[in-house]
Amino acid sequence: KAIREKLDVDVPIIIVSAYDYSEIEDEFLQAGADAFITKPLFKSKMLQVLHVFLSSDSSDERNVQEENIHTRTDCKKILLAEDNDMNREIAVELLQMQNILVDAVENGQRALEAFEASAIGEYNAVLMDIQMPKMNGYEATRKIRSMERPDLRSIPVVALTANAFEEDRKEAFEAGMNGHIAKPFDLDKVNEVLEQFL
Repeated sequence: KAIREKLDVDVPIIIVSAYDYSEIEDEFLQAGADAFITKPLFKSKMLQVLHVFLSSDSSDERNVQEENIHTRTDCKKILLAEDNDMNREIAVELLQMQNILVDAVENGQRALEAFEASAIGEYNAVLMDIQMPKMNGYEATRKIRSMERPDLRSIPVVALTANAFEEDRKEAFEAGMNGHIAKPFDLDKVNEVLEQFL
């Protein structure tokens, strides 16, 4: 509030918080803030919000874009773990085409850390690559499933794998995974799996 009193209205103030947006929306809007980013902070999430305020000089267009940011907090949100840069970029693009928010990380350890830092119910699903450095998808899923959180029973963990053999599916299931998406990514297959679980 104090900063807003001293700043021009064209200077955006962005709230960064681990709290669910819907619970504090009125409070931060009344304080004079313009947008909201949830923790943990990811580059894709920050760029998405910052782009709104840096891409246009038109206040009318900015207002429309701001409304879209607020609305998108009600969309589905997925944690994506994929170590291959190109595969990760393709997956993020396909998911965002479906109006899904994505937090993307490059290995199982980062996925575990992101999930640990997330608010209860923040993620609607986890897409987990199997073969990753530092911690593979099976181990990361086991550790996520072992947490004491009320949302663990309902959140689906979907394997991303180029291997679709029966033994791979069995190991994925035993690790706590609910299904799989074969690579290379296909939009129809991604939609089919997401519709099944979301």
